[in-house]
Amino acid sequence: MTEPVLIVFCTCPDSASAEAIARQLVGEHLAACVNVLPAIRSVYRWAGQVECDDEALLWIKTTQAAYSALESTIRQIHPYELPEIIAVESARGLPDYLQWVHDSSSASR
Repeated sequence: MTEPVLIVFCTCPDSASAEAIARQLVGEHLAACVNVLPAIRSVYRWAGQVECDDEALLWIKTTQAAYSALESTIRQIHPYELPEIIAVESARGLPDYLQWVHDSSSASR
């Protein structure tokens, strides 16, 4: 295993839509695991206005090889016009866990 695991952040308008997206990503083997953090408060600028909303946050563990399909799936099913999809590389981690992420993502199989 040489490629780093990605952690992808994606906000959703509520826990129900977050869980639906999480289940589809894991069900399609695009992510090994998705944590749903149900209660975050987001302050952001949209259409020239400062907005403040309660949201749910997806914390998605996947691989670089699976990322393109994961991003495409989120864009297709996400209720937002412009969903937050931000991926960061993991610098380190428990080797067995990182291997599990690779083994659980279809593009890495």
